[in-house]
Amino acid sequence: MSTAFIFILLVGLMLTGMPISISLGLTVLTFLFTMTHVPLESVAMKLFTGIEKFEIMAIPFFILAGNFLTHGGVARRMINFANSMVGHWHGGLGLGGVVACALFAAVSGSSPATVVAIGSILLPAMVRMGYPKRFGAGVITTSGALGILIPPSIVMVMYSVSTNTSVGALFIAGIVPGIILATMLGITTYYRARKGNFPRLAKAGWGQRWRTFREGAWGLFLVVVVIGGIYSGIFTPTEAAAMSAVYAFIVAVFIYKDLKLSEVPRVLLNSANMSAMLLYIITNAVLFSFLMTHENIPQAMADWMMGTGLGVVGFLLIVNVLLLLAGNVMEPSSIVLIMAPILFPIAMKLGIDPVHFGIMMVVNMEVGMCHPPVGLNLYVSSGITKMGITELTIAVWPWLLTMLVFLAMVTYIPMMSTWLPKTLGMM
Repeated sequence: MSTAFIFILLVGLMLTGMPISISLGLTVLTFLFTMTHVPLESVAMKLFTGIEKFEIMAIPFFILAGNFLTHGGVARRMINFANSMVGHWHGGLGLGGVVACALFAAVSGSSPATVVAIGSILLPAMVRMGYPKRFGAGVITTSGALGILIPPSIVMVMYSVSTNTSVGALFIAGIVPGIILATMLGITTYYRARKGNFPRLAKAGWGQRWRTFREGAWGLFLVVVVIGGIYSGIFTPTEAAAMSAVYAFIVAVFIYKDLKLSEVPRVLLNSANMSAMLLYIITNAVLFSFLMTHENIPQAMADWMMGTGLGVVGFLLIVNVLLLLAGNVMEPSSIVLIMAPILFPIAMKLGIDPVHFGIMMVVNMEVGMCHPPVGLNLYVSSGITKMGITELTIAVWPWLLTMLVFLAMVTYIPMMSTWLPKTLGMM
């Protein structure tokens, strides 16, 4: 009875249009004061211990680093480098967009930021060259989702906070799936461009390729700072986040000089606003997770699933369906913070690797960002392209289908996620 009440109240509040964080908070408070006898002192203690985790500090730093690079000219330089490498193939600008999104994702950690930074520059250029607007919108909307799979990823930090899984192992685990998905999206782009006989760029010489690489190298080096520093043991993921923020500030203000010192306070304020929003969601999600655990809901669900004889294959299929449905009404951070504490104990009982399960959840979040009605990337692309959500949904379906095929691969081929961290001794 209590389990049904929790979920009915939470869903009911969200359907009213209330923000996820407030819906969570009200659900917890209502349950605490009407249906349970949990001492409020223990609730306060859990709230404090739940948000004092060192890993949470990585979130504002990665947001700040991404904002410095988004406001700077890093995206433009990455697009130039990507176009010089693949622009002469069929759908060259589209393929350049996929590569540029993958590169920018590796320094921003945010999908919407990737769509804005790459899309606002590349989409007008594609339309001018004669590409259909739908084609360009489909490429950028879906490729931008690489921002939460290719490390560093804020959503991976959220999963780590919820499940106590190593952030470093998750970051390393995202590299191979990120490259595979980028390749699959590139193949889809190439196929559709060749079929439609879309324009190509002139082939760039190696001199031009070297020049564009050199211009974008300062931005790309951030990946080396984060991943290299974590793997080599020089600093922790949280320290890597702080280093990335300092490095991004120096690159944007003093090396590229695209960001004026007078604009830095505005970037800091935007980053603080976004960080506060995410931390508020985390706070309420910690309380919700505590409530679920106190009522033994995850354990009861695990026992029920084990009792029905549901194996790993069936469980993972159910998880994918649940997460894809959740993607219809919630954004990625909220889904991870609410669903991970419920599903993670069941996955552990079934012997599923925590890193593999985390990458699978992140890929589900990627798909959710690209389909209606709440797909964040769709709304960001709509603002850039001035296209309606319905038209954008039609535009992204070939790439969305590719992402669903990739989701099935990640779900049932754990080696895609675990091979690299195991090889590097991080698991």
